[in-house]
Order: sequence, then structure tokens, then C-alpha cells
Amino acid sequence: MVINMQVDEIQKMEDRQVPKGKIDIVGIGRLGLRIGINLMQIHRGGPKVIGAFDGQEISGGDVIFTLYGAEVGEAKPDFLKRLCTHDEDFRKIESYPEYITSENINELDGDVIIIVIAGGNTISTASEIVKHAHDIGSKTIGTAGIFGFGDENIEIKDISEYDHNNPAVEELRQHGITENHLVLTTNKLIRDDEPVTPYVLDEVAKVITMNALKLLKEQTDKND
Repeated sequence: MVINMQVDEIQKMEDRQVPKGKIDIVGIGRLGLRIGINLMQIHRGGPKVIGAFDGQEISGGDVIFTLYGAEVGEAKPDFLKRLCTHDEDFRKIESYPEYITSENINELDGDVIIIVIAGGNTISTASEIVKHAHDIGSKTIGTAGIFGFGDENIEIKDISEYDHNNPAVEELRQHGITENHLVLTTNKLIRDDEPVTPYVLDEVAKVITMNALKLLKEQTDKND
């Protein structure tokens, strides 16, 4: 009898540890792909749905994609969706092969929105995404410089906790993002003339994934 009760309790706990909620990834580049692959592999929890947003197609320079079997010219979100072999009733990827603009920003509806867009000055777009997320009650994570050789100290904290030494953080503040937005940085920016190595991206993806899962649990626990 005692053994049966213990088995029943374990079964109840296992039944609770199922995928819940949605995480959106804006930017399926070298970093976004890594985060997406991490999230796909989460066991006993994690997101039920992963939204993948990016208007770019894969080129020959996207080595991490081609190593995984991507075709040159394939839309990056479509490739992430193709990598996911879960039954869609368990976990699915929603592919949006488009850039986020004011016209389609309402398609972002995840409990957590990860902003990892790259190339040029992306602060304006990132700030609009954060404002949209605040309006709909979503949590956000973004970056503010992830250059480095691979042995950098990775910081992640609310934007309100940073000093005034990071220009990317300062520009976000100038766009009205002053609190309730997690920002990750290696404190190395393009001005520092250092590369972005696979080792940095691996570690950054790991830290973003962990924090996104914690935020997702907070969000879904509120709805239970």
C-alpha cells in the first residue's frame, strides 16, 4: 500500500513536469539557433511552443547551420523547425521567416521573448519589442555586447542594475527601456576589436536558456 502511494505521488509529479507556455526567439542566427536547439532538448518541462522569428536565409558562411545539415537559401526559422523531431502534441516550433516590424510585432506573444538579433544597430527594434512585451505581460531577455575569445565573465541582470559604462545598455535606456528587461553581456563590444568565437556563443546560449526557463516557470506558475 505504501509503495503504491509512493508510485502514485511520483506519477502525479511527473504528470506536472510537462512542457508549458511559449518562448519566442527573435533572431535565429548563430546564437539564436543554439538557444533554439537547447530549448528543444529540455526534458521534464520547458516550453510547449517555441516561436522562431528571422527574415534571413542561410548562406555558406553560416557554418553552424550547415554542420547541422541546413541547405543554403533555406529560411533560418524553417530550418530550426525542421530540426525539431518531437511530436507536435508534445513540443512544436512555429516558424516565422520574417523580420519584426511595427506591422507584425503582435505576432510576438510568448510568455518569454528572447531578443538576439544581430547586424548593424538593432537597439531601436529591440526596444520596441521590449515595450510590446511589457504591454502584453511577457518577460524579455536581450544582449548588450557578446564579443570575446571565450573566457570572458558573462553578466546577466536587469537593465536597471547596470552602471553607465556599456553604450548598448545606455542606448536602450535612451529608448525608454529602464527596467524589467534582463540584459546579458560579456562587456566586450565591437569597439574592443575582439572576435565572437563559438565558445562565447555556446556559453551565452547556455546562460540565456537557463534564465529563459526560469522566467517561463514564473510565468506559467502564475497561470496554474
